[in-house]
Amino acid sequence: MAKILIIEDEENLRFSICQSLRKAEHEVSECSSADEAWDLTRDIEFDTILSDVNLDGSRTGIDLMRRLREDGFEGAFLIITAYGSVEKAVEAMKLGADDYLQKPIGLEELGIVVERTLENRRVRARLKLYERMERTRHDTQTVIGEDEAWCRTLHMAERLAALPLPAPGRQDPAGVSIPTILLLAETGAGKGVFARRIHAHATELTGDASAPFVHVNCSALPASLVESELFGHERGAFTDAKAARSGLFEMAEGGTIFLDEIGDMALDLQAKLLLIVEQGTFRRVGGTRDRTVRTRVIAATNQDLETRVEAGEFRRDLYYRLNAFTLRIPPLRERTDDIMLIAEAMRERFCREYRRSGMTFSIQAAAAMKHHPWPGNVRELINAVQRAVMLSEKNEISPTDLGLNAQATRKVTSPAAAHTNGSTATGPITFDFDNNSYSAEEVERELIVQALQRVKGNVSKAAKLIGMNRSSLRYRIERGGLEDYVKEMARQ
Repeated sequence: MAKILIIEDEENLRFSICQSLRKAEHEVSECSSADEAWDLTRDIEFDTILSDVNLDGSRTGIDLMRRLREDGFEGAFLIITAYGSVEKAVEAMKLGADDYLQKPIGLEELGIVVERTLENRRVRARLKLYERMERTRHDTQTVIGEDEAWCRTLHMAERLAALPLPAPGRQDPAGVSIPTILLLAETGAGKGVFARRIHAHATELTGDASAPFVHVNCSALPASLVESELFGHERGAFTDAKAARSGLFEMAEGGTIFLDEIGDMALDLQAKLLLIVEQGTFRRVGGTRDRTVRTRVIAATNQDLETRVEAGEFRRDLYYRLNAFTLRIPPLRERTDDIMLIAEAMRERFCREYRRSGMTFSIQAAAAMKHHPWPGNVRELINAVQRAVMLSEKNEISPTDLGLNAQATRKVTSPAAAHTNGSTATGPITFDFDNNSYSAEEVERELIVQALQRVKGNVSKAAKLIGMNRSSLRYRIERGGLEDYVKEMARQ
């Protein structure tokens, strides 16, 4: 069922249209002028508006449609025209109408057009939602980080993204205006989300949000189909080629193609890739003519391409072409200050997705995350936080919830000894249980006291020192009755 507004000054026709749509179980409102319709749209959010071109009053149906579109109306708009007034219908379609109906209107045709238009709108709404969710998912993972090397790499990537796409049909390699970007990173460090960030920045600068981003996992494509997948094929090129088909490079026209794990690409395909990188030209499988494509090429690998070149497993000329603009993405173990930034962002995201409220990381969890080596990099961290949010029975996430060892933190002989000398030693934490007894609350409180003492009561600096966000630390300070201690330290 949809909310539909009918605007028609012929009373009998309006009655017939309304009755027909109500029988189809739609919620129908009606009026005879553009001004009345404008007032109704202030109070009711319609899914579809069906309006005659010529109406009572000075405003036409097209005037109303233009005004509503400018005001942000995203529903379907159908135009009714008199017989032979096709030029007005064409004008309306150019200005944003979804479809039109000619008088005399057949009620069966009316139902078909309305249902088709509503379905098209629903499909578009779903696509917009998926695109928005996809952008949010990747943007959230990509832009998080304050590490100097990370920010420097991101800044260089954005500078490269600002370069214009090459002119169509270029032939001279010296005239190429955009470089191929090579991303070097360990598995899980964020090659894919980094590539999407480059693409997103480029589209922000050009204002072309519809520019495609095509992700190609070179190691996952079947060897027998990889050439056809990348470059397309002509009809009859091989047994099952019953029709011509565009390849992934053609689908990336005007946007970005991301060649992930390019080190696994076969040598014979590397020659074709070199041609398209240098000159923007290629041939479909079974084709005889050169085709051109304008696309930004981003390649990525976790392999040492120079070693593969020496072993004869990667073309030297392609390596040099790719190596002109190489960006190294630092692994997570080299970005220890970013670990909690990413973890907190992922905690907030997964708490929203799984409707978990009030969840925080314990001090032990924060310390364990900060000192875990993260061999799986950012991907491993995200998966650990997601699992903890989903499965933890408490609101405070522990190292166990994250699948980490709580012992993987700094070494102190005992809280009292550490408080005395004001310093810590490196290595795994050890406690002298033979001579002392401890509780998690006591250890947590002592850690906070030492951190506050070290930074003279500066809560933000203390939070960074122990790997926790400021709000979580402030909560623990209040819970432990340390507010006066913070004030006292700040006065010193």
